[in-house]
Amino acid sequence: MHLAWLYERMAQVADRPAIVWRGSSTTYGELFNRQVDWVRQLDEIDVRAGEVIALVGDYSPEACAALLALVDRGVIVMPLTAATAPHHDEYLDLGQAQRVLRFAPDDSWQSEVRNVDVESPLLHELINAGSPGLIMFSSGSTGKSKAMVHDFTRVLKKFEVRRQALVTLTFLLFDHMGGLNTLFHTLSNDGTVVATQDRDPEVICALVQDHGVELLPVSPTFLSLLLLSGVHRRYDLSSLKVISYGSEVMPQATLDRLRADFPTLRLQQTYGLSETGALRTKSREDGSLWLKVGGEGVETKVVDDTLWIRSRYAMMGYLNAPNPFDEDGWLNTQDKVQVDGEYIRILGRTSDIINVGGKKVYPAEVESALLELENIVEVTCFGEPNAIMGQSVVARVVIERPEPVVDLTRRIRAQASGSLERYKVPVRIEIAEHTAVNERFKKVRRSSPVDEPTTPRDGSVT
Repeated sequence: MHLAWLYERMAQVADRPAIVWRGSSTTYGELFNRQVDWVRQLDEIDVRAGEVIALVGDYSPEACAALLALVDRGVIVMPLTAATAPHHDEYLDLGQAQRVLRFAPDDSWQSEVRNVDVESPLLHELINAGSPGLIMFSSGSTGKSKAMVHDFTRVLKKFEVRRQALVTLTFLLFDHMGGLNTLFHTLSNDGTVVATQDRDPEVICALVQDHGVELLPVSPTFLSLLLLSGVHRRYDLSSLKVISYGSEVMPQATLDRLRADFPTLRLQQTYGLSETGALRTKSREDGSLWLKVGGEGVETKVVDDTLWIRSRYAMMGYLNAPNPFDEDGWLNTQDKVQVDGEYIRILGRTSDIINVGGKKVYPAEVESALLELENIVEVTCFGEPNAIMGQSVVARVVIERPEPVVDLTRRIRAQASGSLERYKVPVRIEIAEHTAVNERFKKVRRSSPVDEPTTPRDGSVT
């Protein structure tokens, strides 16, 4: 059994709540029994080790029990969610899924068999080894999605070490490496998973208050929306001990506002990639964007201001792209960083850099400078083509109250000119009603927000 160690821990805390779903609690004993029932159901529908199965669901007790049973059987699992439904046909084909298990909101499920032969050498490597597998997909925001293959035994290995048990909200999605990290970290340490189907700031605050959430792992963009909404002041969030943030660069101005509103909480920056999984981090100090990245089995180095990682927990490779690891097993993260002794500061992805006349502009630096201005509550910077300079900087801002564009532009350029080099100053200002985000609640940095998923001021995705 691949999860015997986890089941032993679950048996020791059988009466403790494991998952809170739609207001109802499922204990560890009940979750284990559901997993046992799923073993029987997998037998009935003839699911075999090595089969590639897409699991379309969320953090419901039934879907989580099914996931445990599938991993224990040695299946290659492909988690998917409703948020990425428009891409499911693409993902099923890329991942060579042979069966789809679909969970409805009421936790009922259906099985659909697909007449597909597994051809990938990576998948056959897992099958021949008798190891469970995991297939994840990149968001595809800068091109075609990449299908990543992990050996699930490697993914789970780090959870065998005991850590602190906390009541944790699963903000990151079920098909996200960070989301699975939250799930297995919590379950392996006898904590409680509080699941949410809505990432609206008010819904999240209500869940924290009602279920005593202690750890809130979210994106910087969500935290910005939370501060903008002000709803956190209407709820009792005293149970919170840690707010962790990652998946995109945090502007220092947003972090400063967060610390001012939550002075007693530990604010922890996280770091990880779908290719490497979540990595252990340590901030230099609370409220600092400088951190150490690593942990047991993980090495880092910086080459030409770019972070490289070598990890025993890394993926095996891509199904539809060349091997990204060098001959020594190092992965170029494409993240530009500053270095100060043992600590690094993430500046931004190479793909987000704005190239102005051969000089690099990191959007987060400009955004943080503009967020210091009164009446500006959110900023998204991006580059647009410029016949002379190659690219120029554009700032799309969300303001708290109406202000003439001429006055706003004047204030922004005055602020930017006083704190940034001249080539970093935005040449064009747009006023938006909301911040454009993708399904993972990360900013969309494109020249036009049209036809993109967006987050209005109430935080709901449309």
